Amino acid sequence: MRPYTLLCPDCGQRMEDHYTLSCPAGCNALIRTVYLKRTLDLRNEPGIFRFADWLPVEGTIPSPAGPVTYRSEGLARDLGMKNLWIGFSGYWPERNAEIATCSFKELEALPTVVRMKETGRGTLVIASAGNTGRAFCQTAAVTGIPVVVVVPSAAAERLWTTRETEKVCLVTVDGDYSDAIAAANDLCTHAGLVPEGGAKNVARRDGMGTVMLDAAVTIGQIPDHYVQAVGSGTGGIAAWEAAMRLIGDGRFGGALPRLHLAQNAPFVPMVRAWRAGRREILPETDMRDARSAIATVYADVLTNRNPPYGVGGGVFDALTATDGAMYAVENRDARDAEKRFVEAEAIDLDPAAAVAVAALIQAVETGEIDPHSNVLLNITGGGYERAAEDHDQIVVRPAFHVAAGTGAGEIAADVLSWVKRHA
Repeated sequence: MRPYTLLCPDCGQRMEDHYTLSCPAGCNALIRTVYLKRTLDLRNEPGIFRFADWLPVEGTIPSPAGPVTYRSEGLARDLGMKNLWIGFSGYWPERNAEIATCSFKELEALPTVVRMKETGRGTLVIASAGNTGRAFCQTAAVTGIPVVVVVPSAAAERLWTTRETEKVCLVTVDGDYSDAIAAANDLCTHAGLVPEGGAKNVARRDGMGTVMLDAAVTIGQIPDHYVQAVGSGTGGIAAWEAAMRLIGDGRFGGALPRLHLAQNAPFVPMVRAWRAGRREILPETDMRDARSAIATVYADVLTNRNPPYGVGGGVFDALTATDGAMYAVENRDARDAEKRFVEAEAIDLDPAAAVAVAALIQAVETGEIDPHSNVLLNITGGGYERAAEDHDQIVVRPAFHVAAGTGAGEIAADVLSWVKRHA
């Protein structure tokens, strides 16, 4: 028997895990993991797998990649905050942060690959705007388990690993992140190619949730506020789910953290829907001129046209349960916030993390966050300059390309042939 089961929050059905992504009853909800262990006991494992009791896996990977929480001095002083904690998921060895790809997406990739190996069959297909793809490329290089990664052509330069690998089939697609998702879905209609699952994948969400777990263990309590920039919002959902487990543990407090989630203007569909009090995103209202908006944002990894916003257990429910707030961050404010963070904390940021810092500044200035409260700022990526000093960064070359408007059907046979050679 596995040390966990899966639960549909809509109908209450419990199920065993067969790399299950959806409720068998067809509910429009994100299934969750229910762990047999109600208390969080840390394992003597490196990185993320110290939290393996609350990850949907039985095995582990000997990787040092994991979240690191530290109490801010510089940024806290700059903002007049007393208890600002930074969850840093990137490369900063001086703070024991060892995510070589510099993004918290590695926290998703590691347990996902183990979960697939233990509960599923086939080769994972991952759609990405860049950071997730790089994380899965790195995990393939570390484990030798092949993956197919689909990204917009403009994001291909972000795909690199710290060691040579032949286990990545990189497919580039004309268009944006949503076009990459569509191409990946096309590929997954063919036997042997399995969708990684995105927000539906409990391993991804619980992997991201370790940022909250690490913070609670470090601080000694669940933080009062949680701040993150989001594209799909999956990280916010993960933080909410992790906090509910921590409340069930009983040692970290009984209140959920208030979620503060930010998007990069002008592409802010979830912000518009939330502020209008709607569970549904209306494309004609919330995503007018989506392609042009996506083309102008500072952090394009935050541009998902189909986020899990209104589904059961999705972003709307997470914000509702936590009395949350959403923020629209302009490019200039993100850049200014990045500069302030680098000067205060002495480490470089991913653009998405800069959006989160800008949202924190907004929240403090408007009084949404009391500067005396315990606040967790999720820095979802950073340390690129340090990583470049310490590690080779080997570019992953595209294997196949999907032209605009053609779909991925015409390359499916070639991808399947690649999988057969590398599986």
